Amino acid sequence: MMRVLAAIPVYNERRYVSGVLSRVLRFLDDVLVVDDGSTDGTDGILATFPRVNVIRHSTNRGYGQSLMTALEFAQRRGYDWIITLDCDDQHEPARIPAFVERAERDDLDVVSGSRYLLRMAGNAAAPADRRRINSAITGMLNHALGLSLTDAFCGFKAYRVAALGRLSLSVAGYAFPLQFWVQAVYHGLRVCELPVRLIYNDPARHFGGELDDPASRLMHYLEVLNGELARLPCRVVRQTASHGVWSAKRQAVW
Repeated sequence: MMRVLAAIPVYNERRYVSGVLSRVLRFLDDVLVVDDGSTDGTDGILATFPRVNVIRHSTNRGYGQSLMTALEFAQRRGYDWIITLDCDDQHEPARIPAFVERAERDDLDVVSGSRYLLRMAGNAAAPADRRRINSAITGMLNHALGLSLTDAFCGFKAYRVAALGRLSLSVAGYAFPLQFWVQAVYHGLRVCELPVRLIYNDPARHFGGELDDPASRLMHYLEVLNGELARLPCRVVRQTASHGVWSAKRQAVW
């Protein structure tokens, strides 16, 4: 039987964490929260969920680091798949069974949620700067890597844990997806997208620091993307696609 872990990175989510966990537990028994140094009382709410595994960072280490902590936990505990979702009530736990069902077909390594693959009833409008940056970076990734992504930044994903063992991930912040996508293609991971609803409960939500400035955020993303492409010098030599699954094979250029 396939073992699946739901993993939720959390930072100062007192407003949402109880409701999100209650709904996630309806669909999966194994749940991990990585509390990234919350200071708003989130830890007290987590203590009321004894069924939930909690790893707490003593200081805020970043969204990417929280994901890496969760992946390491899944590897140590022998899970087959890990499903990640955010704790700001912008991902619907009711979609978890769709991710599990797609993973059970056993023909891919990543099921990546996309808010832009299909228009779904009740979709919100993304803040203009976020949509613009997402679209630009997604296009660059597709061009550089031979993919056909529609949403490079959605945190609602399912990963085959064994496949992640091939990757060397190190980006601790919000640019984590850029390193992930380059390495996923470099190592030949099979990917498909799954539509999820576009929800923005708080369009004014902050990234923090200089990343709140859209120009600075875009520049940071480009630096991480270009750095990873330079670190793994390679070119796309073939892209295959079947029934919505694609795998771009790459060849090193030394």
